[in-house]
Amino acid sequence: MSARHSIHVAGLEHGKLPIPNASRIGPFIATGGIRGVDPKTRVMPADVAGQTTLMFANLRAIIEAAGASCDQILKLTIWIADPAAREAINVEWLKLFPDEHSRPARHILSYELPAGMLVQCEALAVASA
Repeated sequence: MSARHSIHVAGLEHGKLPIPNASRIGPFIATGGIRGVDPKTRVMPADVAGQTTLMFANLRAIIEAAGASCDQILKLTIWIADPAAREAINVEWLKLFPDEHSRPARHILSYELPAGMLVQCEALAVASA
């Protein structure tokens, strides 16, 4: 039996690709790319604020499906198509991590994202034992 467990969240699949939303070994959780798509309709808004809101909601859903909470996120890496996306990111960031003394590390990179994506993230979390 493998110590690694794949995490799948309905509506957030990577199309027909055989890729889980996240993987967990012991307390360690690593996500794949998380985009701002509505998991019910599978529609991605055209605006960065809408995508960012959904991206953070999808992040929470994946981390919780892995048996952790967003308080256990250690690092968040975010890719943006336009530097102006930082404003929308900071709005959602402060909602999810309001305590300035308890926030994960964060790194934002500008990148040409595919298929209408304006923002995407991946996370590393450490769940309680």
